[in-house]
Amino acid sequence: MFIRASLFWCVAGLAMGLWVALLLVAPTLNLGLEWTSFGRVRPIHTTLIVYAFTGNALIGSSFFVAQRTCRTALWGSRELHQLLFGCYQIFVLLAVSGYVMGATQSKEYAEFEWYTDLFLLGVWLLYATILVRTILQRRERHIYVALWFYLSFVIVVGMVHTLNNLAVPVSFTGAKSYPLLSGVQDAMVQWWFGHNIVGFFLTAGVVGMMYYFVPKQADRPVYSYRLSIVHFWSLVFIYIWAGPHHLHYTALPDWAQTLGMTFSIMLWMPSWGGMINGIMTLSGAWDKLRT
Repeated sequence: MFIRASLFWCVAGLAMGLWVALLLVAPTLNLGLEWTSFGRVRPIHTTLIVYAFTGNALIGSSFFVAQRTCRTALWGSRELHQLLFGCYQIFVLLAVSGYVMGATQSKEYAEFEWYTDLFLLGVWLLYATILVRTILQRRERHIYVALWFYLSFVIVVGMVHTLNNLAVPVSFTGAKSYPLLSGVQDAMVQWWFGHNIVGFFLTAGVVGMMYYFVPKQADRPVYSYRLSIVHFWSLVFIYIWAGPHHLHYTALPDWAQTLGMTFSIMLWMPSWGGMINGIMTLSGAWDKLRT
C-alpha cells in the first residue's frame, strides 16, 4: 500500500514542481486565483516530495526490511496497519489543503499549522510503535544496520518535529497559531529541524534502504559492515548539529555559526562512508542493477 501511494505522490509532486517552476516564468498561470499563487502552491511541491513520496516509501520499506531481517511478522493487526496508512494519507491532504487556504506557519518543511502538526505526531507515534514492537519481537538476535538507520530516522524526525512546532493556537476552532519561540531562537530551532529533515528523513532513512536493497540486489554482503557502523554513528553525531550553517551572517551568535560550519565540514565522514560502502558493494556487480 505504502509503495503504491509513494509512486502516486511522486507523480503528483513532480507535476506540482513543474507547475511551480512555470509560475516563475509565466505568473499568469495561476489563473488569477489566490489559491493557486506561487506562495501557496510552492510548499505543496516540497510536502508531496518529502512527506508524501519519500515518507510513504520509507514507511513501507522499513516494514519490509524489519520483517525480513528480524524474521518475524509485522506487529499488530492488518486493520492497525491500514489505519496507519489511511491516517498518513489524511495528513498529506490536511497539509496540502491548508496551504491552498493560506494556513501556514511559513517555516521551511514545517509549513503546516498546529492541527496538522498534532495529527502527524499521533500518526508518527503509531508508526514508531509498530516498527519498534516488530524489532522487539524479532527471532534474529542481531539488529541489522539498515534498521539502525530506520530507527534514527523515526526517533530524530519525531523529536525535531515536536520541538520545532511548539505553538499556541489562537483558537481551537481556527487554523492560526503563534510559536512559543521567537526571533533568533525560533530561527535556530527551525533550521535545526529543517536541516535534520534533510539529514534523517531524506538521508538516514534512504541510507537504510540502501543497506538492505543494494546488497540484496547485488547478491553479496555489504562491503564493510564495520564501515557501516562508523557511517551510522558519524551521521547521527555530526549531522544533527550542522543546522546553523543555514544561518550564516545573521543574528545567530558567531560561535553557533562556527559550530554549524565545523560540523558541516566533518560531514565528509558519513558522506564518504556511505558512498564507499555502496559503490564497493556493487563493484563487479553493476549489471545486476539492470531491470
